[in-house]
Amino acid sequence: MQRTTVPLLVLLTLGGLGAPFAAAQTRKVAHIGLLDYTPSWEPFRQALRDLGYREGENLHLEYRLTEGRRERLPALAAELVRLPVDVLVTLGVVATRAAQDATTTIPIVMVAVGDPVRTGLVASLAHPGGNVTGSTTLGAELSAKRLQLLHEAIPTLAHVAFLWNPANSANRLQFEDIARGAKALGVTLHSVEVSHPDGFDRAFAAWSRDRPDALIMTADAMHQRYVERVMAFAAQHRLPALYQLRENVEAGGLMSYGASQPELFRRGALYVDKILKGAKPADLPVEQPMKFELVINLKTAEALGLTISPTLLFQADDIIR
Repeated sequence: MQRTTVPLLVLLTLGGLGAPFAAAQTRKVAHIGLLDYTPSWEPFRQALRDLGYREGENLHLEYRLTEGRRERLPALAAELVRLPVDVLVTLGVVATRAAQDATTTIPIVMVAVGDPVRTGLVASLAHPGGNVTGSTTLGAELSAKRLQLLHEAIPTLAHVAFLWNPANSANRLQFEDIARGAKALGVTLHSVEVSHPDGFDRAFAAWSRDRPDALIMTADAMHQRYVERVMAFAAQHRLPALYQLRENVEAGGLMSYGASQPELFRRGALYVDKILKGAKPADLPVEQPMKFELVINLKTAEALGLTISPTLLFQADDIIR
């Protein structure tokens, strides 16, 4: 049998090319779609960096913004699906529903969703099924608690305005819960529905007319985009307000009670990492917050002429002085 010999130079050349070629063949760039991205998503991006993902190297992020126009969500979700992306990440019920309607195969990681079971996004927290998993804020269950805390801050509380988005099914559950809480406390609840940016002017007019004693606001993504307008109105009209996010209190709001949204974003990055490594959303339980924070801004209380009781201050996880 005749043996074929290969020149050493050829072997060296192939050997030199082989390693980079193999690396190029095996290197995977993760394509992640961020539906309705805002600056509040930065903890998610930082958590991905901490996990070893680098944009421009092994990570490509596709950003899609509604700029407060929630009606754009279905089209933007469909656009991300067509690219396609490896994972879709969404904030809140409305964006998650749009992503779910756009695909039943691409994994979806939802962040800070209020009651994904009662809103029909997953079958159960322990066994979500389908292509959706992530984290919940348990928003509805805490609505009555928020009203109770506000009542402790303002013992004379009689009329409360509740700002919510009827297009957000989780907000609807919150309204039902807080309505029951208001009835139990003997407080009159004013429903203020805003599902579009143009609705804030009507809300402000209603508050000017009805003169509620205080305001409670949800963490609906569209509302949070315009929260500075709400806070400016509340400050101008000396209207005490309780929020769901501590960031609103750090910006001048009176009180907040809820889970840490930055932490939920960081946890969302862990879900993405697990899915990219082969886990299926159906097998990843939906996470519930381990802690809820009560934050009180004493500077704002003083400006409003409120004296917060020592009992309530003792309950606070953080006090802004």
